[in-house]
Amino acid sequence: MIIAVGAFALLLLLIAVLIVVIYNGLVRKRNAVENAWAQVDVQLKRRHDLVPNLVEVVRGYASHERQTLTAVTAARAQALGAHSLAEQADAENALTSALKTLFAVAESYPDLKASQNFAELQEELATTENRIAYSRQYYNDAVLTYSNAIQTVPANIVAGMGGFTAREYFQAPGEERGPVQVRF
Repeated sequence: MIIAVGAFALLLLLIAVLIVVIYNGLVRKRNAVENAWAQVDVQLKRRHDLVPNLVEVVRGYASHERQTLTAVTAARAQALGAHSLAEQADAENALTSALKTLFAVAESYPDLKASQNFAELQEELATTENRIAYSRQYYNDAVLTYSNAIQTVPANIVAGMGGFTAREYFQAPGEERGPVQVRF
């Protein structure tokens, strides 16, 4: 009888230890996702800080391109005001599109393209865009690891009891997923 009670107590202890280990692993993975998003946010903040400087440089050369400059400024404001991941993704994609238009306008102004300030800002923005892309990839990898952890047995049981919920991936808008068309 004592052996049966001892074995049962040992089994309960092993189950409790397993639950604690799984729970702690899920917490680490959830924190990795939050850290990865914070890294994306840092790069987006850097981009948001560069945009006004870029707009000012372009404004000096192309003051009659008001619509383009206004679109970039509005897209930046929308990105700064986004609250959810989905809103942020949409706003950042709109800002990317507006910046592409701004750079297309800059192509029409040789003096602007030759400007040291514009060249430096353009280079910084390109570097930042690369960092954003890497950070988004890192975030999505962290979400994948976390999602796998909360959806596999036996961790899904602990995840359900612990309130661990799925996270959204950062996805490119539909038009950016299609094939690139090259025209000469």
